[in-house]
Amino acid sequence: MADIAGLHLGLKGTAELVVGEEHTAPKVGSGRVHVLATPVMINLIEAAALAAVEHLLPPGQQSLGTLLNVSHTAATPVGMRVSAAAELIKIEGRLLTFRVSAADAVERIGEGTHQRVVVTLDRFDQRVQKKLAQIPG
Repeated sequence: MADIAGLHLGLKGTAELVVGEEHTAPKVGSGRVHVLATPVMINLIEAAALAAVEHLLPPGQQSLGTLLNVSHTAATPVGMRVSAAAELIKIEGRLLTFRVSAADAVERIGEGTHQRVVVTLDRFDQRVQKKLAQIPG
């Protein structure tokens, strides 16, 4: 069973990067315009949520992303810094809900909510291995 006793509402985390060509839509397969790709912004948002809580989970436990509901409303060019922020706003059993946002040096570029579930790695790995054993062939 997951132990989330160390978590509390209001925990915050951040993550940032400088947009490189490798972060653009053509490089990750999500479009043709050379600006920050939505999947990369989402990855940064998840990194911010991890920064908020992961260090407080006991050994053998980890949070996994389960739901993202975010908008990506403004383009960020190569060379500009992007930061993401996450705040833990709800705890329901093992389910954690974050308010998230992303901004570049000029404006907010995205916002929404993100959910993560706390798992025990041994149990999670057992389920993954069981699934692998079901592959035909």
